[in-house]
Amino acid sequence: MIDRWRPAAPVTYTLIAACCAVFALGPASGLNPAYGAGEALAAAQRAYYHRWGVVPADLFEGSARAALTPLTALFVHGGWVHLLGNMLFLYVFGAMTEERMGRVEFTLFYLGCGCLALLGYAAAGADSAQSLVGASGAISAVLGAFLYLFPRARVTSLLPFLFFLPLRFPAWLVLPFWAALQWIAANRASTGPGVAYLAHVVGFTLGFLYAWARFTRTTTVEAAPARIPEGENQS
Repeated sequence: MIDRWRPAAPVTYTLIAACCAVFALGPASGLNPAYGAGEALAAAQRAYYHRWGVVPADLFEGSARAALTPLTALFVHGGWVHLLGNMLFLYVFGAMTEERMGRVEFTLFYLGCGCLALLGYAAAGADSAQSLVGASGAISAVLGAFLYLFPRARVTSLLPFLFFLPLRFPAWLVLPFWAALQWIAANRASTGPGVAYLAHVVGFTLGFLYAWARFTRTTTVEAAPARIPEGENQS
């Protein structure tokens, strides 16, 4: 958590609501009886992920349907833990980032970086038939942008090697550490089902670079102050 009041962030909250609604209606939640149970439910889940998730082998064949999946995959999640973890990160870091960027820019930033993160992951394994779903690439981009925009914001972290004590650290310490863990995990990850750590790395890098390019302060030359008329005071 960030030790600051979170302003109204309609785009962030709309994204959270959309992901939750899609999940609740889909087969992974187990809440929709239309998908059945047991083996029928498992088959429905596999078909659902293949239809709406990014499948690298299909994506690079040039299919019009597959070309849309980097966008649709951002709203599909593979389970309750997957959904809740992503939405927590988006809730904590999205509001302040949205406030800084503005609603329209934040929307385009989130969707654009999310799609690019999934494309980067797919390009690294272009022959894979494994479906990739989830908003973590886009949320990683939000983390990268947050690091540049609010490096001194205090982030409450739970560290397992310190018995999960809630400790507060600045974002410039927590987020690079998180990104480094993703990079290490991406290099060690094997092919097949699992967490798409490479998408996290790509998204985080894109988000940081975008914020750096967009919000870097430029040097300006101020004009000399005008002469103060007699009888007026300078405050």
